[in-house]
Amino acid sequence: MDKKLIDRINELAHKKKNEGLTEEEKAEQARLRQVYLAEFRKNFRQQLDNVRFVEDLTEIELEEIAIEKGIIPKGGKN
Repeated sequence: MDKKLIDRINELAHKKKNEGLTEEEKAEQARLRQVYLAEFRKNFRQQLDNVRFVEDLTEIELEEIAIEKGIIPKGGKN
């Protein structure tokens, strides 16, 4: 996620709380929030798409994942 986008959203939020926003700034804030939410949803969807349930995996797949994560050494079980 773009740090500049988040920084600007936060800047506008602080300004809104302290002194208020112009109509232009309100429109910008709404637009930036929509961009942020779209990015968040996209990233979250990608994470969900990569979720695999352990119950659905074979023993070989479980072992491969354990090796990838360094839980067991390559070439055998602990």
